[in-house]
Amino acid sequence: MPNEFNEEELMAAARAAREHAYAPYSAFAVGAALLCEDGSVVLGCNVENASYGMTICAERGAVAAAVAQGKRRFTAIAVAGSAEGATPPCGGCRQVLSEFAPGLRVLYSHGETHVNVAIEELLPAAFELP
Repeated sequence: MPNEFNEEELMAAARAAREHAYAPYSAFAVGAALLCEDGSVVLGCNVENASYGMTICAERGAVAAAVAQGKRRFTAIAVAGSAEGATPPCGGCRQVLSEFAPGLRVLYSHGETHVNVAIEELLPAAFELP
């Protein structure tokens, strides 16, 4: 499993994915770039819906797309939101990411820069079935 990756390239891919977001209700576009263990990158973006609970987060979209491609081992994910504030994954996305990759590195935008943190730091007590 590659432990080294180019943070700037992964964030750039997330920012590019953000351009495809469908966010007509919140105007809060988010993109995600999921680095798979094999070195490939799978993109996702948020897709809103008039029935707001049906909205799909960028991170879960990327995980779903990767799983559909037969990929289930991930090294890192980059999440890019707006140029203002921080955009860490929501609680639901943290749980999904933790289930697939307990050692995942999570990069998320914070203004014009980004933060690099372990998923365990974002979700220290992930839900697990006994």
